[in-house]
Amino acid sequence: MVKTLPYSYHHIWKVAYPILISLIMEQLIGMTDTAFLGRVGEVELGASAIAGVYCMAIFVAGLGFGLGSQIIIARRNGEGNYKETGNIFYHGVYFLLGLAVVIIALSEMISPWALHRMVSSPEIADAAMDYVRWRLVGFIFAFVTVMFRAFYVGTTQTKTLTLNSIVMVLSNVVFNWILVFGHLGFPALGIAGAAIGSTLAELVSLIFFIVYTIHKTDCEKYGLNRRIDFSWSKLGGILSISVWTMIQNFLSVSVWFIFFLCVEHLGERALAVSNVVRSISGFVWVFASAFSSTCSSLVSNLIGEGHQDTAMRLVRRVIKLAYVPVIPLLVFFCIFPKTVIGIYTDIPGITDGSVSSLWVLCGAYIFTTPALICFNAISGTGNTRTAFGLEAVVLVIYTAFCVLIINGLKPPVWVAWFTEVIYAVAMLIVCGLYLKSGRWKGKAV
Repeated sequence: MVKTLPYSYHHIWKVAYPILISLIMEQLIGMTDTAFLGRVGEVELGASAIAGVYCMAIFVAGLGFGLGSQIIIARRNGEGNYKETGNIFYHGVYFLLGLAVVIIALSEMISPWALHRMVSSPEIADAAMDYVRWRLVGFIFAFVTVMFRAFYVGTTQTKTLTLNSIVMVLSNVVFNWILVFGHLGFPALGIAGAAIGSTLAELVSLIFFIVYTIHKTDCEKYGLNRRIDFSWSKLGGILSISVWTMIQNFLSVSVWFIFFLCVEHLGERALAVSNVVRSISGFVWVFASAFSSTCSSLVSNLIGEGHQDTAMRLVRRVIKLAYVPVIPLLVFFCIFPKTVIGIYTDIPGITDGSVSSLWVLCGAYIFTTPALICFNAISGTGNTRTAFGLEAVVLVIYTAFCVLIINGLKPPVWVAWFTEVIYAVAMLIVCGLYLKSGRWKGKAV
């Protein structure tokens, strides 16, 4: 007898759409940085690409811990062990606050040397450092916010993410307008102003989460209103799942950083083009990411409820639902590329040079969407170490293409973007085969 899948398309959408809206809003933060700096100068636009990916490569260590915590919170939520979700939340907050302080201190010592060693243009390296120095301060706020997101997604209470992200993006737009161009009596800080604006927006986001949780969340039910005794063994249990998502996220974005370093050697114009295309890709990425995050949480809840045998049907259902918005969006980008590119820059050479790269990116996302969902489904089962191993194999292929083709042959920038196609196809194959094998079943969390 075939078991009924507890989660209908409607239920999946109810969990996914607040995550989607929140990601769209947060993507607007990157878009506003790019849009503002695209009107400051080509060096600032290119530097923001390098600095943005550099900061993201560091940030995803904390994000990876949050994803691992989310998997455990979702499993406990599915089991009905609600108070334990609050215990996990607080242990995560303590750990990430300490991690943020360590990262900021190390960055002050290492980043100036590292950026000038890796970036060939001194002007871009200096501008990137101006961004990094201010942006990393915001990690103190952003890392705590990561745990709030892990809690609300893990317990499938995702509506608050929409409200939070709206507040955050509006704050970022206002702060950028004031600080990048120098309005309301403030000096024009350029790329540093964009970084400060994003950091202040992270603080506003954290304040919102704290106030919302106190007044709108059942703190008694989830154990959020009680003092916890910090336990190293509890933290160790969380890290046993999270350490692999931390490493995986770090490596994944690190090779993305390698991609931009390789493109930077193609010239400042190629780097500026790639920054625009990267920002546009965020519009599609939010759909793939929202549904993949939903899939991870629901798979973990599903297993906690004792419905492990229906997990694969859930994955297929999420993929089908994700394609509904993704395909029309890709078609629109392909038909009206210059309209979309014009949002980010009004420099003719960059606009014309971005069209072919955007078309390649659209082709990649046909495969990226199901690949991300399958990958996050594996993580949702608790097999984060296996998920890390699978992506590591794919990242070796990705990096080899970057070094051998982009650095070696110095092709047009649109050819460089074929790395995304290679990554997506390889990831879909390895993750799909692993899920089909059934070896993910029975993992205790």
